[in-house]
Amino acid sequence: MARWRPPSSKSSPYITAEGAEKLRAELKGLWERRADVTKHLSAAAAEGDRSENAEYIYRKKELREIDRRIRYLQKRLPELKVVTQLPSDRGRVFFGAWVTLENVDGEESTYRIVGPDEFDPQKGWISVDSPMARALLKKAVDDEVIVSTPAGPMRGVIVDIRYGPDKS
Repeated sequence: MARWRPPSSKSSPYITAEGAEKLRAELKGLWERRADVTKHLSAAAAEGDRSENAEYIYRKKELREIDRRIRYLQKRLPELKVVTQLPSDRGRVFFGAWVTLENVDGEESTYRIVGPDEFDPQKGWISVDSPMARALLKKAVDDEVIVSTPAGPMRGVIVDIRYGPDKS
């Protein structure tokens, strides 16, 4: 059985200025952490038998994970396009917008449309590549939105659109 997998589809290259800065800070932090892990790995390797040395095995695995993330960030950061300019039509939903939706039960949910490298469901940040964001893009206040979800179609009405770094 082959281990080959087809390449995943390319994600959008867009990112907010805050998101780009976080990725750069993460890369810098990984390089600093890598130096520390390498030092501990060398000390563990000097202890002798590596086959039963848990510290050595753990540090090798940690170094491999750090290197994988560094490779990803070094490849991804140059591809990203930082979106700093607000759209000319702020009455419509575009990248970086905070969108408040009201569902059929009258409950409101607020989402921010961000790049795929910075989405965070806990904060309400959704990827521009997600079905929800695709349904919201280019819509205006009072437009109805229908998003197909695993639980069935979700209906909502856009009640507010804002731009800026935070909800307030």
